[in-house]
Amino acid sequence: MVAASAVLLAGALFLAGCSGTSAEEEMYNALEKAVSAEGSFEDQQEPLVELEKKENELYEEIISLGMKEYEKIVSLSEEALSVVEEREKRAEDEKESIMDSKEEFKAVEDISKNLNDQALKSKASDLQKLMQQRYDAYDALSAAYNEAIALDKELYQLFQKKDLKLEELEAKITEINSSYEKVAALNKEFNDFTEKYNKAKMDFYKKAGIEVEQSDAKGKTS
Repeated sequence: MVAASAVLLAGALFLAGCSGTSAEEEMYNALEKAVSAEGSFEDQQEPLVELEKKENELYEEIISLGMKEYEKIVSLSEEALSVVEEREKRAEDEKESIMDSKEEFKAVEDISKNLNDQALKSKASDLQKLMQQRYDAYDALSAAYNEAIALDKELYQLFQKKDLKLEELEAKITEINSSYEKVAALNKEFNDFTEKYNKAKMDFYKKAGIEVEQSDAKGKTS
């Protein structure tokens, strides 16, 4: 989405501190399945950034033209609309991966009940709360982003009006700018919860005696 979106960090198990199929190891498996389910989320980040960049270039070209070049404005607006629709599709794919992650994460609550160590149970509870806050933050972010996309579509449709008034255009641009300010704020909130969750998960593994190597090359996209 707009700005950087943090992703879950994977913990690659290289030595388990416990043996058999303990509740701790079941927790590890469930938590990492939630990470795997968000693979598509990570895959959408770079394409979304590139699409936003391309759309911005088209927008800048459109506003640099005068109404004498109306036909070119229409053509560029149609192209921009196509880019917006591709962004919308990518964002929907991203949302579906988060929904898949939610489904995988449901198993964590039942498994955590089987943990014997009370301190570990407490950490597992904190982990669940953080992840729920992260999911809630994403839901708000996704809704705001969809609203912004709808406004973008309205903008490029406006550009195709021969009798477009400057006041009408300025009002729509102001509305869009406000919308993306909201998106940026919600995106930061989502990133913050993701970072807190990633840290809490590694703390849980340490407390559980499960040694993992945190995967790099994952984090924030640009």
